Amino acid sequence: MGERGGMLTWTAVSSIALISVLALAAVYLPRHTPPTPEPRITPTIHLPGPAVELWLSTQDRRLRLAQQPDIELGTNDGSPADVVVDTHKTYQPIVGFGAALTDSSAWLIQNKLGAVQRYALLHELFGPPPGLNLNMTRLTIGASDFSLRQYTLDDLPFGQVDPGLQHFNVAANLRDLIPTVREALAINPQLQIIASPWSAPAWMKTSANLIGGALLETYESTYAQYLVKYVDVYRSYGIPIFALTVQNEPGFIPVTYPGMELPADQRARIIAQYLGPALARHKPRTRILDWDHNWDEPEQPLSVQADPAAERYIDGIAWHCYRGSPAAQTEVHRAYPRKDVYITECSGGDWESSRNGELLWFARDLLLGGLRNWARGIVYWNLALDEHHGPHFGGCDTCKGMVTINSQTGAVSRNDYYYAFAHFSRFVLPGAVRVGSSTTIKGLANVAFRNADDGSIVLVLVNSKEEPQKVSVTQGKNRFDYTLPPQSVATFVWGAKQQESVWRRLLEYTFRETPPTTSTNKAGGVRK
Repeated sequence: MGERGGMLTWTAVSSIALISVLALAAVYLPRHTPPTPEPRITPTIHLPGPAVELWLSTQDRRLRLAQQPDIELGTNDGSPADVVVDTHKTYQPIVGFGAALTDSSAWLIQNKLGAVQRYALLHELFGPPPGLNLNMTRLTIGASDFSLRQYTLDDLPFGQVDPGLQHFNVAANLRDLIPTVREALAINPQLQIIASPWSAPAWMKTSANLIGGALLETYESTYAQYLVKYVDVYRSYGIPIFALTVQNEPGFIPVTYPGMELPADQRARIIAQYLGPALARHKPRTRILDWDHNWDEPEQPLSVQADPAAERYIDGIAWHCYRGSPAAQTEVHRAYPRKDVYITECSGGDWESSRNGELLWFARDLLLGGLRNWARGIVYWNLALDEHHGPHFGGCDTCKGMVTINSQTGAVSRNDYYYAFAHFSRFVLPGAVRVGSSTTIKGLANVAFRNADDGSIVLVLVNSKEEPQKVSVTQGKNRFDYTLPPQSVATFVWGAKQQESVWRRLLEYTFRETPPTTSTNKAGGVRK
């Protein structure tokens, strides 16, 4: 039963073949045989019992999302278990997982891959299982540090202004970014796109420069119109924007790439007076996410939502992973439980802490930790970068993409983050609900879900210990045991109703009881 949905085992096929032969033999028995009562044939059928499917990755990279033999799903005898999954406790529904299609990622995909390579990679990333099944992405409105040059969507010569946005255009995105997004949408039409600006046009800013500065109050309304125009123009290209943030990392002023400060009171004012009312009139409505910055300053989104005029238009909070912990998500969620939670940026890279690999941190601290703290979706930073951590314009010079595209050969290599995300994105489907799960074992992190489409249960366990860990798992009437390798990530899947119904229909069709008969020219006990 390697693939979800299952297939006939050789045991079952052999049993069916044997029964068929017996039935044919009975039909052609000589007619002069004395008419004696015929015994019922009671076939002995060995069908595969309920099983748990398992995929495994290890920090040492010896195993990378490697499917393991199925585990027998036994009966819960009531004895204590190390991990208890409780499907009666439900939490947030899941939107999905993804990575950002930055200008750099799109440029590499369009210019360093041939048509066949590009098709294969995009299908692998955005296609359904056995693809990575990514169904979220993030776009930058104008340039970020991962662009080939600085630009916004309304650039003018120094000293000129455009309050009517007459010069607004997306020409810079037409060659690489927009075609790549459209190809991804063709593969997954349900792709949810979050868009974030790094800077307003220079003529709107105190610095008169894309780098540094702040938004001039006189242009707050124009800036909101700029964002709305972006949503409208992208929609005209067949690219719907699921959610919008007002500013990427509004509490940080970069000195080597586009960015600007946008404090809480100004974000609240823009949302309440301009952006919120304008987007509320759009159908379908684009959501507004506040903050779009690190876990270490929960007071920032709390401050914006404390403004009732702004709060009414805010759909959720966007978070980054670089400082603090995902517990901040729960802190804000408790204050505003009706607001959604998304992690919109987190990057891995070649730095000291990654020397021994980053699989465990991303699976445990970002994905598992983020989901246990109410995240509905999690988006990695660059989908693809080259072997030199670029191309990029300032900013991070050691960041790595989810995949690396060799700029000379076009060869694609998959990084630790690819496999960390795969343990979730391939199995926790859009619409799944996080359910209760607990453990008493130190060093064993866990999170569980129930998929809406087939009722299957997905459990992800991360063993941070440097030694194997024996684990017993219960869920309702079910129980199984497994020994996790040292420093490993495991995804367990069981209980799919679809799989059960396939077996049930097969049995109903193949084996139907018939009453005993004294006739010698009919097979008893089995018929089609």
